[in-house]
Amino acid sequence: MAEIQGTPRAPGKRRVAVVVSRFNPEVTRRLLEGARRCLAEHRIADAAVDVIWVPGAFELPVAAEAAAASGRYGAIVALGCVIRGETAHFTYVAGEAARGLANVALAHRLPVGFGVLTTDTEEQALARSGGPAGDKGYDAADAALRTADALHQLDRAAPRD
Repeated sequence: MAEIQGTPRAPGKRRVAVVVSRFNPEVTRRLLEGARRCLAEHRIADAAVDVIWVPGAFELPVAAEAAAASGRYGAIVALGCVIRGETAHFTYVAGEAARGLANVALAHRLPVGFGVLTTDTEEQALARSGGPAGDKGYDAADAALRTADALHQLDRAAPRD
């Protein structure tokens, strides 16, 4: 039985795009710090990373789509924060961001690390962005790298006609 498990290494010779929402900046900047720390720990040079800022989580998919379509990137990391409010806005933004990012990953067969927090409070978001509840920015970058490596292994293992 063959087993493929990706490791967190650079995705070939291509770059990594990190798409970040400006909304809830105290949280998203912390998520970005975590993602950068992960990439640095896995020897991905700053020069191989492009950070793309967008207004909010709803805009993450279109920027990720443009990055994926460019062919420049071996992985994408999407970072944002949607905090529940008193209206249904939370549900629409969070759901569409998730759906859109999943569509980008599937359409381009390109890993998109999902670092979009969906919390009830700002305190919960801060706890998950490098606080006591973990570092979801780091985790999203790690997931993107591991998936990129697993896909690379699958490509190498595929039979050639």
